[in-house]
Parts: sequence; structure tokens; C-alpha cells
Amino acid sequence: MKAVRYHRYGDSDVLVQEETERPAPGTGQVLVKVNGTSFNPVDAAIRAGYVQQVFPLHFPHVPGIDVAGTIAELGEGVESWSVGAAVVAFLPMNATGAAAEYVLAPAQALAAAPKTVELADAAALPAVGLTAWQALFEYTDVKAGQRVLVNGAGGAVGGYAVQLAHQAGAHVTATASARSADRVRSYGADQIVDYTAAPVAQAAGGQFDVVLNLATTSPEETVDLVGLVRDGGVLLSTTTPAPEDPARGVRTVSVFVRSDADQLAGLVARVDAGTLRVHVAERVTLAELPAVHARSDSGTLPGKTVITV
Repeated sequence: MKAVRYHRYGDSDVLVQEETERPAPGTGQVLVKVNGTSFNPVDAAIRAGYVQQVFPLHFPHVPGIDVAGTIAELGEGVESWSVGAAVVAFLPMNATGAAAEYVLAPAQALAAAPKTVELADAAALPAVGLTAWQALFEYTDVKAGQRVLVNGAGGAVGGYAVQLAHQAGAHVTATASARSADRVRSYGADQIVDYTAAPVAQAAGGQFDVVLNLATTSPEETVDLVGLVRDGGVLLSTTTPAPEDPARGVRTVSVFVRSDADQLAGLVARVDAGTLRVHVAERVTLAELPAVHARSDSGTLPGKTVITV
């Protein structure tokens, strides 16, 4: 089968498309015929070796933590799924990934794929959708009437976060550039802050019960975001760790996503109900994945990229 792999840590040029053996599912696993995977920034961090202490790899490694496809084979003990079922999953971070024609997936990580979007495009949902859900409803519990700031709303996680916070009844302020402002507003953002025009801390207007930081921020910018949190509120960050402010009862949390098939199924249900939109900025082929990594390294990716297989 075709797969994109790398044999050592390094820049995007370590990625090569090559032929490899089709794997066979073990106990509790299924073999998925891949329709699509997607690029996540953590893929580049893993490839570069920045997180090898947390997510060590066995080389050669196939990237791609999101998968959408159909079940081709069942491993021993798998009784809840059948061959041919369309599924999505968030794969283990350092397991062999989905940038290939076939991938092994733990059966317990699978959810039925949404029926209202193209199967390959469904790969744009698992990792980032779960990140948004867990940030808003596990690390904190966003409620109706609260004020929520999503910093980095134009990105993949941010789009889902704005939609989910709006549906929870929160008043949502979102930072976005002019390029993504209309899309973010259509997700239910009550206020758009153009972070390219003025510092977020100056332009946000008031304080917030919850600040979700999805953008790469300097230590000084991060402290400014903490200052936007109301007494007793929380700042959640998927990027730069933030200092707490115990004098005001402000809690800060670093968000780390985990696979959860039940939560993923809930997100899929929202997609099929028409209340959660899946946004794909571009679609590329498997052979183009090295170029996607290169553009990510240079900061020129347009948004969520789906790799069709």
C-alpha cells in the first residue's frame, strides 16, 4: 500500500511517499481503508522531534492522527463494528497514522462517520472537534449567559469552539483576521476582534468568564489575556502556558486533548443535525502531504487541510 512516512526526525523533507505492507488488525483493532486524514499542527511538532519525550516514535513513522474511512477488516474480539461501516476516529498520537491507504485503529476509538458531509472531509472533525469540546465542557463548563473569548477563532479548533460556545448560550467574542471574520461570525460569534488591527487585550472590550487561547502568544501577551479573565474565571490554553492569578481566583489550564468515542459521536450527531459545521480550507492528495508540512513550518497554511487518499 502507499503511505507517507519518515525515517528520522527533521524538517518536512524527511517525509516520503513509499510502498509498505498493508497491516493486519490485532485483538481489539480494526483495519480502516482510509478516505481522508487531516493535518494538525501537532503532526509537525511530532515530526520535528519537539515532543519526542512525550510521544516517542518507532521509525519509520506514518503521520496523521485523524482518520475517516471504511472498515476493511476486524481484529479478534471486535463485535460492535462490521466490515464496510463508515467511521471516524482520533488515533493515538504516536501510533502509525492515517497518511496511508490503510491504517489500524483501536475499535474503542471509532465513531460512525457523519452522513451529511463527504467521508474524506469528516477527517477534519475528530482531533480539533474534541479539543474544542473538552476545553469548553470538561476543563471548564461553559453555561448560558457567560462571556467567552476565543482567541484564534479563525483556526480549526476555534471554529468549533465558537459554534459550541454559542450553542451553549454564551456571549462569544472571537478574534479573527479579515480573511476569516465572515465565517466566524456565521458560526455565532457576537463580536469579532481583528487581532491584526490592535492588541487583543485592548480591543476585546471588558472581561470574560472564560478565555480560550488557541493562538501562539508571547509570555507578555499571555499575561494580558489572563488580565481579561473576570475574578473567579478561567483561562484555557492549547499553546502557551499561562500564569494563574490566585489573588483574583483566576484559574489557568493547559488543554491536552484525548480520544473519546462517545464525545466524537456526539459531535457527529451535531454535524448530521446541521448544528455543527465542518470547515475544510483545502483538499490535497497524499503525495502533497510533505508540501503541507512545509507550508505549516513557514506559517502559510490557509486553515484546515484534508488529505484525500
